[in-house]
Amino acid sequence: MTIDLHGSIGASSAKSRDWKSLGWDKIRRPVRRLQMRIAKAIRENRHGKARALRWLLTHSRAAKFLAVKRVTDNKGHRTPGIDQKVWRTDRQKFQAVNQLTRRGYHPQPLRRIYIKKKNGKLRPLSIPTMLDRAQQALHMLALAPMAETWADRNSYGFREGRCCADAIGQCFIALAKSYAPVWVLEGDIKGCFDEISHEWLLDHIPMDRRTLGQWLRVGFMEKQRLFPTTAGTPQGGITSPALANLTLDGLEPTIRAAIQPRRDKVNFIRYADDFVVTAASKEILEQKVKPVIVEFLRERGLRLSEEKTLITHIAQGFNFLGQQVRKYGKKLLIRPTRQSVRSVLEKARQLIRKCRGLAAAVLIRKLNPLLRGWANYHRHVVSKRVFGRVEYCLRTMLWRWARRNHPNKSRGWIKRRYQSADQHGAFSVWVSDREGKRRVLSVYSVARTVIERHIKVRGGANPYKPEYAEYFEKRRCFAWRTYPVGKTRAFAAGRDKMASQDAVTKESDCRITSAEVDLRKA
Repeated sequence: MTIDLHGSIGASSAKSRDWKSLGWDKIRRPVRRLQMRIAKAIRENRHGKARALRWLLTHSRAAKFLAVKRVTDNKGHRTPGIDQKVWRTDRQKFQAVNQLTRRGYHPQPLRRIYIKKKNGKLRPLSIPTMLDRAQQALHMLALAPMAETWADRNSYGFREGRCCADAIGQCFIALAKSYAPVWVLEGDIKGCFDEISHEWLLDHIPMDRRTLGQWLRVGFMEKQRLFPTTAGTPQGGITSPALANLTLDGLEPTIRAAIQPRRDKVNFIRYADDFVVTAASKEILEQKVKPVIVEFLRERGLRLSEEKTLITHIAQGFNFLGQQVRKYGKKLLIRPTRQSVRSVLEKARQLIRKCRGLAAAVLIRKLNPLLRGWANYHRHVVSKRVFGRVEYCLRTMLWRWARRNHPNKSRGWIKRRYQSADQHGAFSVWVSDREGKRRVLSVYSVARTVIERHIKVRGGANPYKPEYAEYFEKRRCFAWRTYPVGKTRAFAAGRDKMASQDAVTKESDCRITSAEVDLRKA
């Protein structure tokens, strides 16, 4: 099937409108070229050129295809807006591409729902319609290279090629040395997404002012009533994270301009609306840093949360992104927080309760994504003992589940049924795949997760610079990860299994390459 990326769908596509068979690599190529040209124009302060390139990109056929693909492939593609419409079929997706025009576009009100927060309160989410989401995704393609070019050096939230592990890695770099700062300001912005000034956004965000104003003031529907929105960018939209980042970018250089970074030992690390600032003394944070932050946020209609904004000594430790950062003497240790451990165990406990009376294979398939995701998130820090405790608690829960499901069976029978299939004694069962072959299905072993040091991303790396294209491509590659000496990742039958080997391994094993050494030095 052929597609004219600058015009309409080719004649051959009229007969076989197969969405999945499109050449997506070919479609992404011209969009990426335009994004790199936008980033280059911004670096050279050629804002008129950047504006013209943004117009080309938002009217490009290839960009419209990618926008529709994004909203139909993400996790929320089955969640409708107030019109109760979702795009499931290929025909609907091709029609949606033709609907992405500026002329005659008017966004519909958002559908308001609530989700529970960690503290038990409810967080409001505003769900746009599929067409509004696609329009936001289209404009995000043009907004992303500008946001990356203007981003703070130590901002890690909602940015391409960056993650929570990079922010935690920067915390280690800033606080691990013996001469490192010992006082930390834990900053939390009160209602960041809900309180950003609309006037500030319209004056400073470089995109179509009419379209942005419509998104900000469209309002939301709750219990068949329309409520206006006078401030903030609603959580649930595709552009909300980028708008929040653009609002907070500039905070790091503003702080550095007000102090002497080397003498005062000031470091700034931000992930979305959570940030930490280090300093040599408590007075520097109270008298120099905090007033600058308050004034910076006031201009944007924001303010600090007095309850959650704290100044802490590193010996007492602080929590950041689900990790506890604390110094014991001269040793800095970063561990999963107690709240994070309680949360994953409570989720596992609730899931096991819901699976009472069901087959063990169903329980394992539901439990594994939760355990694997939590362990992979915390595998870059000092987590080995915590993983062992979590594993012990999980084994106890699963044993109680088995005893409850088989009250008339002996302990030996339960062990043979659920702990003999796996070679390590994990909770497991024998299952048959689609081809009829027998295989072992085991609960993911949290305790056997390999602790690996995360290679932090370079602070000045920009994915929209040609010189960093290969750098980010290598970081996305699975083989780029490193493993402790004596262990490697073996691939068999399409699955990765941990295999213990001798310290002397073959050249084909996963070792730290010269390229990785360069990354560590950077």
